[in-house]
Amino acid sequence: MKLFRQIRADLFIFALPFLLAVFSCNNDDSSVADLSNTNLTNEDRAALLFMLEEEKLARDTYTYLEDLWVTNQFSNIKKSEQSHMDAVRGLLDQYNISYSLLSYGEFNNPDIQKLYDQFIDYGSENVANALEVGANIEDLDIVDLALYIDATANSAMIQVFESLQCGSRNHLRSFVSAIELLGNTYEPKYLTQVDYTLIINDSREQCGR
Repeated sequence: MKLFRQIRADLFIFALPFLLAVFSCNNDDSSVADLSNTNLTNEDRAALLFMLEEEKLARDTYTYLEDLWVTNQFSNIKKSEQSHMDAVRGLLDQYNISYSLLSYGEFNNPDIQKLYDQFIDYGSENVANALEVGANIEDLDIVDLALYIDATANSAMIQVFESLQCGSRNHLRSFVSAIELLGNTYEPKYLTQVDYTLIINDSREQCGR
């Protein structure tokens, strides 16, 4: 999975300028937050667009892997990822930011497309790999959301992103539990070992409450 780490670094470096070029600004377990803070920077807009595609990455990957491996994780969490997408779309709509969603397995961002292709290729080999992919996606999602939360002063984005991050922590716990039931161990790819241990040792959270 080292290759996934390198692609993740490329995503972080190139995501904002790519999204600002592709998308113009004009026009569940998470809900759209109070929009009292309506000041959005260009970076905020790019963050919303990027997270829409990253949540779609999770939904599409889990949908694909569910067809190969019968596990509760993929069937249940893919529904939650749809609600995550809906939460981000709610903010995009409220702020009148245009966006496009391609078909399942297709992405506007070429680096996310590359991740999807590699995830389904790796996860298609066996159920252990598939569960590792799930944990890897949630690991990535938690870190990216933290970066965007720290980078924005917009209260609505912070509220929604914190709710999504809470859901991703629960998803990570679920995937890791399934991995350990197979006798395997998950090593975090993006989270620090300290942060990962704190998440795994904590109880399931009630998000958005």
